[in-house]
Amino acid sequence: MGVGGISILLVENNGPEKTSTGEVFERLGHRLSRLHDPAFAMERVEAEHYELVVLDLNLNGSGGLSLLKKIKGKKESLPVVIVSADPRLSDAVEAMKLGARDFLLKPLTADTVKHLLFQLPRAVKAETEDPEDRYLILTSNPRMRKLLEDSRDIADSKASVFIQGDSGTGKELLARYIHRHSSRKDKPFVAVNCSALPETLLESELLGHEKGAFTGAFARKKGKFEFADQGTILLDEISEMDFHLQSKLLRVLQEKEVDRIGGDKPIPVDVRVIATSNKKMETLLQQEKFREDLYYRLNVIPFHIPPLRERRDDIPLLIRHFVEKYNRLENRAVKGLTDDAVDALITMPWKGNVRELENIVARGVLLCKGEWVEKKDLFFSPKGEGSGDGTGFMVSTVTLREMERKAIFNTLNRTNGNRTHAAEILGISVRTLRNKLHEYKEEMEKL
Repeated sequence: MGVGGISILLVENNGPEKTSTGEVFERLGHRLSRLHDPAFAMERVEAEHYELVVLDLNLNGSGGLSLLKKIKGKKESLPVVIVSADPRLSDAVEAMKLGARDFLLKPLTADTVKHLLFQLPRAVKAETEDPEDRYLILTSNPRMRKLLEDSRDIADSKASVFIQGDSGTGKELLARYIHRHSSRKDKPFVAVNCSALPETLLESELLGHEKGAFTGAFARKKGKFEFADQGTILLDEISEMDFHLQSKLLRVLQEKEVDRIGGDKPIPVDVRVIATSNKKMETLLQQEKFREDLYYRLNVIPFHIPPLRERRDDIPLLIRHFVEKYNRLENRAVKGLTDDAVDALITMPWKGNVRELENIVARGVLLCKGEWVEKKDLFFSPKGEGSGDGTGFMVSTVTLREMERKAIFNTLNRTNGNRTHAAEILGISVRTLRNKLHEYKEEMEKL
């Protein structure tokens, strides 16, 4: 944190919990000004330089949302956050429409405040920069916040964790969250997609092999468990793992050692294991497609991430985050979504969860002709045909991968091919940009 932190104005009622919110910011080293009379808030905002304003939803007099509207009318770029001990979805939606940076549940925790600061404009965010802020989990939903709290509580345990949830809910993000809050955070985090490789290749990927162990094994190769030693390994979509390989994995977990293919001695490893699945494991156990003993070994600490349709109060927050993300990637200046567009997104079924929401918001930022993304920018039909999504528009089949490619090449064109400058605009490293260009070249060569 920068020296002295950032300057914050807290407007709250003068009640029994008057210091609870402010104390969190002060403990983190920020400069806090308290105000208990909302009538003087505008005067203070106009007279002083604040980098963040925190408003209680239930202020005496005009109320937090009314004061929010006044502040944004005078200082549109000033970040304002609403806090409430008794949040309602309608209040959260209205706050985000009025321009609130976030809508948070009281009492605030230190981690909540840190997450909040990651979302602030660049001038403030620079003081709290985190090279892995792309792995943050953004939420104001009580159920999700309890899940994160429980995740922090068990982060330092050596016990295996099993995360279940639909595709696109953020299972890998939660796994990384647990790792980053553990004492292993400075050690490797190794992710393995168990559904991406056939059994023989996955076994070699996990356990490694010796030179000459099989045709094509021209050199010794360490497995992912060895690379993750002292750290964490994520076995993503483990329900797709072949039954035969499950028994070998069970031995690794029991004995805490791996046997490379073709090796003559076991290699000890100290690895925290996190597994994920988007399938109902109870069904797989009944069908004998997954070993019970392995499941119980992995499922020591179980977590389930609720689908987006069960936490719709997160949608306005996520919309703002994705608008900012794709503004940066596409060098756009979109202010946000219109009320109709936000309402349409809040009522969607979200079978693809947060990943689907990001896809749609990214599309809107790309297709938007003005400062605000309209409903027609989110859903459209090239042939003018309707769709079955309930909106009356056909959802585009443009993928995030295609959007990413477009953003990179557009930025390179604007910088006349200067990769260093382009990487800075895109918010990625030159190495990442170089790797992306290499991937695109390989894809073209395969066509």
